[in-house]
Amino acid sequence: MGFLSDALSRIKPSATIVITQKARDLRAQGRDVISLSVGEPDFDTPDNIKEAAMAAIRRGETKYTPVPGIVPLREAIARKFKRENGLDYKPSQVIVGTGGKQVIYNAMLATLNPGDEVIIPAPYWVSYPEMVGLCGGTAVPVDTTMEHNFKLQPGPLERAITPKTKWIILNSPSNPTGAAYTRAEMKALTDVLMRHPHVWVLTDDMYEHLTFGDFEFVTPAQVEPGLYNRTLTMNGVSKSYAMTGWRIGYAGGPEELIRAMDFVQGQQTSGACSIAQWAAVEALDGPQDHLKVFKKAFEERRDLVVSMLNQAKYLKCPMPEGAFYVYPSCAEAIGKTAPSGKVIETDEDFVAELLDSEGVAAVHGSAFGLGPNLRISYATSTAVLEDACHRIQRFCGSLR
Repeated sequence: MGFLSDALSRIKPSATIVITQKARDLRAQGRDVISLSVGEPDFDTPDNIKEAAMAAIRRGETKYTPVPGIVPLREAIARKFKRENGLDYKPSQVIVGTGGKQVIYNAMLATLNPGDEVIIPAPYWVSYPEMVGLCGGTAVPVDTTMEHNFKLQPGPLERAITPKTKWIILNSPSNPTGAAYTRAEMKALTDVLMRHPHVWVLTDDMYEHLTFGDFEFVTPAQVEPGLYNRTLTMNGVSKSYAMTGWRIGYAGGPEELIRAMDFVQGQQTSGACSIAQWAAVEALDGPQDHLKVFKKAFEERRDLVVSMLNQAKYLKCPMPEGAFYVYPSCAEAIGKTAPSGKVIETDEDFVAELLDSEGVAAVHGSAFGLGPNLRISYATSTAVLEDACHRIQRFCGSLR
């Protein structure tokens, strides 16, 4: 179609959405399919948050909201940053978007010029490079390794920085690997960034509260205050509060950048949903008891899945520190023949054959920029996970 923009040729569809839809379609045809492809907590939004939303509706909080967010929410976000991350942001340094995705997109749109580079550790969330490309920038993936638990190392970061580097995007705990940086690991990266004052830092802290054991979450500007004036600290309520459909993301950063993002958003979507914003005020200011419940459930599921996948022939699965994903390597399965007679040449073949033969939907690692691996989300019940892992073990055992 000749009238579509060239920008569309610069981006790929989201692999996670494609595979999740394929699983839905197969289910609709009557196939017994377990989908481990979606990055969404299976818990319901806590009742106190729902009640706050209903109270807001009854109070008539149904009008347009200020572009950067209602003041009570920006104040609640500022309190959250201070309380949990030791970061001082005034409400005027805070912006609210329709999900974290919009916050990142608007930061890129407000700052990138053609030729500007954005360093993205691989494997990465599928949307980062596509957003950078849509905004006219150049994504620069930097590979990590399973030996380092998929965490970016200072040497490769230093080598990737050029005079054209504008941003680095750091996501901890990570989607797709669940890897999270300890204070020492984060400090090693911020030390490199302190030597390159032209590089800005965008953090994606969406999985902050989903870390396990006694792991201590840290964010870059907290570890290195010297980066405060060139860091956008992004977060949201989607994962920690099981509010994916409410679509509220937010960020704190230098006032000049927040103003530029506000400017962009004013001509794009304007303010986020009024009801969802009032619900988010309650999420941040209200009781946090549900977090212990979420963490305990996710930690038990992680342990189960890692153990069962490591018992599957040809799979190697590292133990992640957080989020609700594992990222096993299927390198040893490459070259083997599936029950269908097809030779598995890539991780994409592996997940396609797994779906075909056992009805388990996972996402191929090459979609996240690093294979041969697969991403499995364990945000579902233990019974379903056990069933899915048995099927994966059976599939791996059937490869010849």
